[in-house]
Parts: sequence; structure tokens; C-alpha cells
Amino acid sequence: MFITVVARPPVNTNGDILWDGKIGIFPFTETQIPIRSSGNKQAGTPELKAITKATRYVIREKFISGVLPAIRSKWPANGVRDIWIQQDNARPHILTTDHAFDEAATQDGFNIRLVCQLASSIQFGEFPRDIPSLIKALTDAYNTFNPRFLNYSWIQYQLYMLEVLKVRGGNNYEQPHMGKKRLDKLGELPSELEVPSELIGSTH
Repeated sequence: MFITVVARPPVNTNGDILWDGKIGIFPFTETQIPIRSSGNKQAGTPELKAITKATRYVIREKFISGVLPAIRSKWPANGVRDIWIQQDNARPHILTTDHAFDEAATQDGFNIRLVCQLASSIQFGEFPRDIPSLIKALTDAYNTFNPRFLNYSWIQYQLYMLEVLKVRGGNNYEQPHMGKKRLDKLGELPSELEVPSELIGSTH
């Protein structure tokens, strides 16, 4: 299990990516020292092991010790300090009212909050045989992921919100498309989508 954290990359008026938006990828592992030899491993040799039970406490500690410090260290100096972390609704995830998280999330002038959405996943075409190679495969995929696609994702969220408004908050909408890659190449990709005034009026 991993926690992977990204933000929307800022784009200037020329369409240049100013920051890749990659906060970090955090594996749920621990180093164990076996007291007995087994197979090719000698007793006393440190061994990286997966944490097989990611409880709410384990996830909270990963956020507090890993995710939040990474956000504070990588966040652009001129970026806003009010930040929302969106997580899915998996049962072990942190409650949005977790006091320990809130205390750690309001340090150094930051105001970081949690919000939940439905779960989703991405699979990569790698078949690692052990924990270190699994971590390497996912880290490589994370590091090579094009930050422009992250920007497309944020625009896609706005497209979905427009469709949700059209069906008055339901989920009976069709998947929206706008040709983001083509518009980006032409220098015509908008950074924000405007909500038509008539649509706002119809949702009251």
C-alpha cells in the first residue's frame, strides 16, 4: 500500500509548468531485523517488510510524519496556505475530524484539511517480485508521470462539476470531453471553466 500525493501544477500565461505538483509517494513499509537465518538472508540483516494492516492509526502517522512535512517543504513560496487533501472513502482512512491530524496540519502557517470522495485506482504494467522492486516500480512511474496530465485532471474535475450541476446533483450524466491535449498544444487550454449564469440559476 502507498500514499501518493499530487497537487495541481501552476501554469503561467505561456502554458509553461512552473512546478510539477508532485508532493511524494509514501510506501507502507517497515525495516525488521530477523533473529534467525532463512533462505538467502542471514540473521541480523535488515529486511524491508510491507505493513500488511494499514489501520487508521498507521495511516495517520504516515500523514503526520511523511505527507504533511513533504507538503510544507515542497509547496511554492507564493502558494496559498489553505490546502485541501482529497482522499477516498476507504474505511481505514483518517476521519476529517481527527484532532491529531488537525494539530499537525496547522503548523508553519499552513491550514491543511481533509475531504473525501469515492475510491479510484490506477494500475501500472509492472510485476515486481519483492517489496523493494515494488517501491521502485511505483516511484519510477510517479516520477515520470507528466505534470501536464495532472493539470488536465484538475480541468476534468471542473468539467464533471458542470455536468453534475446540469443534472441537479445526480450521477446520471455522460462523461464530458473537451480535447484538453489538443487545446493545450494550441495554447488555448483554459485554466478555469466558467459556470454559465443560467446553470447557476437553474440549480437553486
